[in-house]
Formats: sequence, C-alpha cells, structure tokens
Amino acid sequence: MNKVAVIVAGGSGKRMKSALPKQFMMLKDKPVLYYTLQTFLEAYPDLQIILVLPVEYIDLGKEIIDGYFDPGRIRIVTGGDSRFHSVKNGLTLIEDESIIFVHDGVRCLVTPQLIHRCYMQALETGSAIPTLISKDSVRIETEEGNEPVDRNKVHLVQTPQTFHSKLLLPAYQIDFKERFTDEATVVEAFGLKVSLVEGEETNIKLTRPVDMFLAERILEDRSA
Repeated sequence: MNKVAVIVAGGSGKRMKSALPKQFMMLKDKPVLYYTLQTFLEAYPDLQIILVLPVEYIDLGKEIIDGYFDPGRIRIVTGGDSRFHSVKNGLTLIEDESIIFVHDGVRCLVTPQLIHRCYMQALETGSAIPTLISKDSVRIETEEGNEPVDRNKVHLVQTPQTFHSKLLLPAYQIDFKERFTDEATVVEAFGLKVSLVEGEETNIKLTRPVDMFLAERILEDRSA
C-alpha cells in the first residue's frame, strides 16, 4: 500500500515566546522539523511526505530539505487559514490509493514503532488515532458547576492520525466547521467511526519552552 505522510507545520512561536515558529527552532543543533521528517522517512523507505508550511517560510523549509534529505521524497504545499484547510491543501496532492498519516510537525519525538502501529491498524480498520489514557483526575464543567469524569474513559489524542485514503479524501470534501479540531472529527462528521491505537508518552507536542527542555532530554536518553 502506498504511504503518504502529511506533515502540518504551520504553527507560530507565540506560546514558545519566540519570533521564529517552533518547527524551525533549533533542538540539539538541528531544526525541530528535521526530527519529524527524519523519523517518517526512516519508518518506511517507500513513504512520501507532503510538508505543509506557511507561505512565508517555504524557502526555509526548502533549505532544511535540501540540507538533510532526498528532495524527491518530500513535496511542499502552502498552509491554509486553519488546520482543516492546511490538511486539505496537503491532501490535494494525493491521487493514488494510500494509507495517509497526518502528523503535527512539532511532535518531533514520534517513533517508527508508533508509525508502524498506526499503519497496521489503518490497514485493518481504515483508521488509527493514537491516544493515551489520562493519568490525571478529570472534571467537566456543567450548568450546575462541575463534576468528575472517569479518567479511564478519557483519551488524550495524539498524531499521526492515520487513515485509508478512501475514508479521508472524501471526508475532506465536506464544509468546514469550527468543531473540526483534528482529522478524526472531520471523518466522524462525514458519518464514519474511527478506531484508537495506543500512543506514546514521549510523543509530546512542543508548545512551551519547557517542552523544548523535555525534548532535549528525551533525545539524549535515546542516543545513550
């Protein structure tokens, strides 16, 4: 089965308190985006990447690709006004039947093992959404105040959210809604169910300065 990873890297550096978007910040002497691309390329030798970038950072993205990777395996497309539109832009380049991974560019600690797990699950069920069971107590706001929720039923969602192209491509033809926070919500709005797969504790999304510190420690542990 063809394999395509749509890497969405359109975020800003606001919460990271950086003028440079976090996907381009340096982590152990390489851009954050390098680690994300490298892991997907290593996971499967026949996998192709579609990298979604803000228009003003396309040249910087090209520099990273030319400096570290085979440009023949990575195509760049411009992002949109929202995650939904950015992913949709990336999907327009996919013509053949494929397993499609949609991944946050700043989840740079994803492992080949998780990518493989998502691929096998999507082959079997059509979708694979990596999640972790909440370790914290959870409460939900209600009209009367708030109430506890069984944390064993609360799943924290990660990426790569993975789908057969026969599910994902037609789902992205529906009209945008504000509630579309990820690919799973789009597919469900299209009338389809999604299946879950076990995520990874280290598959964190780099959002704040402390996340960069954690990512550096995790990379050091892996190299050791």
